[in-house]
Amino acid sequence: MTPGQNLASERDGDHGSMLVLAVLALIVGAFSGFVGALFLLLLERADRFRDALIVWTHSKAFAGFLVVSIACAAGAAVAAWLVRRYSPHASGSGIPHVEAVLNEELPQAPFRIIPVKFIAGVLAIGSGLALGREGPSVQMAATIGHLIGKEFRRGWPDCRVLLAAGAGAGLATAFNAPIAGAIFVLEELVRRFELRVAIAALGASATAISVSRVILGDAADFHVGALAYPGAATRPLYFVLGAVAGLTAIVYNRLLLGTIATIRQLDRWPVELRAGLIGGAVGMLAWFVPDLVGGGDPITQRTLVGAETLGLLPLVFLLRLGLGAISYAAGTPGGLFAPMLVLGAQLGLFFGQLCQLVFPDLNIQPEGFAVVGMAAFFTGVVRAPLTGIVLVVEMTANVTMLLPMLGACFMAMLVPTLMHDPPIYDSLRELTLERERTRLKQAQT
Repeated sequence: MTPGQNLASERDGDHGSMLVLAVLALIVGAFSGFVGALFLLLLERADRFRDALIVWTHSKAFAGFLVVSIACAAGAAVAAWLVRRYSPHASGSGIPHVEAVLNEELPQAPFRIIPVKFIAGVLAIGSGLALGREGPSVQMAATIGHLIGKEFRRGWPDCRVLLAAGAGAGLATAFNAPIAGAIFVLEELVRRFELRVAIAALGASATAISVSRVILGDAADFHVGALAYPGAATRPLYFVLGAVAGLTAIVYNRLLLGTIATIRQLDRWPVELRAGLIGGAVGMLAWFVPDLVGGGDPITQRTLVGAETLGLLPLVFLLRLGLGAISYAAGTPGGLFAPMLVLGAQLGLFFGQLCQLVFPDLNIQPEGFAVVGMAAFFTGVVRAPLTGIVLVVEMTANVTMLLPMLGACFMAMLVPTLMHDPPIYDSLRELTLERERTRLKQAQT
């Protein structure tokens, strides 16, 4: 065989391998979309059950207060027990674990992480913890991708691609945002453009959305009223908003990591007890203000239509900021994206309302600042601006704020970088690796 024939044969083999990988990515996306959609449906049912329980217990006075507190404590405690007993890697978001697997720093978790993440995630978020649905969706879908690769006897390079594609499909399903899911894989998970990963991620996200929309519908996650294109005089304000979002993101990251470190110092207490106490505290809050607990999508929706008042916004923001940190420290399954979007929208609306008071002649729409604030705060925390921008555009079905988002995300990316504040998932991945090293040392002794 001549050298030219050898090269042609290798190219044909590469094309054949790529075709197999593309077909498997479509299968991964379909399974991921189905599992993710069921997860979202159960979360909705859990939220409705919690709200109905709170309404019913209000007629029972103090006894009702105890019922709600105990129910939320029990849900969080059982979720923590499932994680500790069956799948420790199911704790928290799961995205840091996926990143560590992709970087070959940790082995892929076994299949049982999927039912543990699913059931414990419903229990934890359904109990009112301020956690997002995307973390469990991403980790479950990534595991599905890896398992399908192994089932079809693909090598690690192909399993790695399918794992990354599954993760993107999970994010796409969680937020009904297929393009953001694919971008998230390249920008955050692998952090470079890889042709095979890009093709697989696009295919998996496409089939995941096709399947999930059959179950969940195809409406955008958030409804935003008509927004005018911002005038030239208002554009500098979005740069200022981006800087504020970047500074606030630093506070968020440090508060989250500090809360985790504080809770970990209580290692003499069983993890179920710690999670139960946090769940009980959330239940107490839920009995008084049920609208402020849980993932936070209803809060984001109210914020995006300008339903929050200037005087109340700072209080709700601080409450959700602390609630999100302590909820994540409970060690139950749950992500960070949805709670971050709540905070970003509130920060943006508050900033927009202040600007409206200070500059009454500029015809400012505070709701537009809320939309931009979501992308800017996400960017400041995660340092994934393209994912943040596309995610918000897809979730709100609004493109008029795209140019202001670019300026705000530029500043939100620049400020934490200059202040040497690491992206949150880098810090959480280091904590994941540290816990794994500690666990291995304990097992050896």
